[in-house]
Amino acid sequence: MTRLRKILTVCLVLAMGMAMVFANGSSENSGTTTIRVMNYIDMSEPNSMNEISMVWDKFAELHPEITVIREDLFNEPFHQKVEAYVASGNLPDVIYMWPGGRSTSLQTTHSVKDLMPFLEKDGLVSSYNPACLVPQTAGYLAELPNGLTASHMMFVNTKVLKENGLSIPKTYEELKAMVPVLNAKGIEVVGMANMDSWVMQSCLFSTIVGRLGGADWYEKLAAGEINFTDAWFVKSLELVDDIYSSNVINRNTLQIGYGSNRGDFANGKAAFYIDGDWSAAAFQTDITTGQALISPADQQANFEMMAFPVIPGEVVHDTVSGVVGTGWGMSANLVAGSKEEAAAWELIKFLEGEYVQTYRLETGASFPSNLNVDVNKLIDEKGLEPFVAKRSAFYNSYTTTPVIDGVLHSDVYNEINVVLQEIGLGACTPAQGAARVQKAWETWKANN
Repeated sequence: MTRLRKILTVCLVLAMGMAMVFANGSSENSGTTTIRVMNYIDMSEPNSMNEISMVWDKFAELHPEITVIREDLFNEPFHQKVEAYVASGNLPDVIYMWPGGRSTSLQTTHSVKDLMPFLEKDGLVSSYNPACLVPQTAGYLAELPNGLTASHMMFVNTKVLKENGLSIPKTYEELKAMVPVLNAKGIEVVGMANMDSWVMQSCLFSTIVGRLGGADWYEKLAAGEINFTDAWFVKSLELVDDIYSSNVINRNTLQIGYGSNRGDFANGKAAFYIDGDWSAAAFQTDITTGQALISPADQQANFEMMAFPVIPGEVVHDTVSGVVGTGWGMSANLVAGSKEEAAAWELIKFLEGEYVQTYRLETGASFPSNLNVDVNKLIDEKGLEPFVAKRSAFYNSYTTTPVIDGVLHSDVYNEINVVLQEIGLGACTPAQGAARVQKAWETWKANN
């Protein structure tokens, strides 16, 4: 982006922010406190419209003294807008964010407040899973998470496997052996949507790196004990190269936009589908329409959730990449003790409270960080869809290793993203890619 474009972007965001405040009038005049919110939502997903009424309208009903001006965006448009807000210094009062990775700029610029003092003041620390309250990239609790997230989940269409005389693979070799059998029937082995460069890195490669590098690979890297040019990382890239070249994952997935081929998997056009755990919600019933990509009956009888099978040379077993989940942060621009700060915290408490986290569990959006939400009790008493119970069992079956974009700076993980796509296209060898990532890592260390 040129300097002129950056200036124009900042000016546009400033103008939009001023327009939003002007359009809604003064809090003093209206008798309410107005706060701006940056929300992350895919309006094409099941239950997205229902979320507006169940969550945002509910908050408005409970808190008529607070006016919320909400901006809804998804995927790259959301992240691009956040970067523009950070550059302008005109951040919305409450913002959906990540503990690191895609929210690196929010965290490293300390554009958001530490939420731990707010939790402590209200006596809410014990209400949350302690693993969700650890310091994040900013060095403090910059966002209150929805829960813990597995960035890797491998969905299985067991009906497709049975119809083709196959069973759930225990090893990569067994998975690879399915290629000729399934391709002969016009069925893909593993479906993914890899056009967005983060998907392969976050949803599969991070798990591969964890298996071959160990759960502590990042700590060893940061301590200078290992490098990206060492065997653990080169072999990880070699496996991705083999996955593409053997057609375990078709190269055409590099032209598929995120989330757009879930229906193909649900309809039996692929035997497996790899995504993050959050994608389970896309297959469940839309409360508004009563429709589901995978019916509850099929969820129970014909689909399972697993991790990528055993990889040759792995040093840890039964692991998936995981990280503290997304959640809500508060702008550092809010004056301490102000009505706006109090209103922003009231909204965050609601969004991460028992009511909303129960709703998110029921719709498959996330598993709760709030300990007041009893998952097993809700599954039994409310008869939640089978994918909810199977997802709970999934979490109990695997331990986690780091998500690459959750621990590395964007200057480094973006290079990994590009390398992975070029390997998929056959434009880069694993050794070349490893050398480029190592250079990016050394450059970042030298400048920080």
